[in-house]
Amino acid sequence: MEKNKERIAKKIAAAGLCSRRVAEQWITDGRVSVNGQKLLTPAFCVSDEDVVEVDGTVLPQKAPDRVWLYYKPTGLLTTHKDPQGRPTVFESLSKALPRVVSVGRLDFNSEGLLILTTSGKWAHAMEKSGWKRTYRVRIHGSLNESQIAQIQKGLTIKGIHYAGADVFVEPDQSGGKNSWIRITLKEGKNREIRKMMEFFGCQVNRLIRISYGPFQLGKMQERELKEVPSKNLKEFLSCALLGEI
Repeated sequence: MEKNKERIAKKIAAAGLCSRRVAEQWITDGRVSVNGQKLLTPAFCVSDEDVVEVDGTVLPQKAPDRVWLYYKPTGLLTTHKDPQGRPTVFESLSKALPRVVSVGRLDFNSEGLLILTTSGKWAHAMEKSGWKRTYRVRIHGSLNESQIAQIQKGLTIKGIHYAGADVFVEPDQSGGKNSWIRITLKEGKNREIRKMMEFFGCQVNRLIRISYGPFQLGKMQERELKEVPSKNLKEFLSCALLGEI
């Protein structure tokens, strides 16, 4: 690829109109032109000097990248579309919001901090950054010192190895059948916390992500959406090894 050129589908997606996959379909449908010539293949690169049109309208300039914190409630899937028609995070967001992607996921029955961004590059970098994620977890049952030590050391369940996680038992326990713990993960495999608790005979009945790297849930309420000020983004995202942003 020539320097300063990028794939046409990537450029359309960066303008916030749609995903790359949808952009590729628009191209094959003949809806995209470059410098007045209809484009029929997504295997094409453009520069900032090229005039790209979609349905006869010139592609808008790429908007500045943005990041939001969202308190995801339970009962929403972290996906753009569900074949089974279940409610999703992105359907619940304001229509005034530009197209965003999530940094990682929270499963259907989990809640708490979800990072949203207009930049696929930033999302990928944050996911690969090694940032720790902390969860407040209510379990039916309790963990003893030996079990906590196993979690902190790392354990293998049904052939899957889970790296060591920090565990803190909250001191203010009701004395009932439930207890609250805080777990800080270094990896974050699929349903990791639930599987570890089940391994020790405990059932998770509430799971809240309260932090992801430098971002904190704080006192946010369910479905609250809060944009990270642009002046803070470079400081936060430099932690994800993004380099110049």
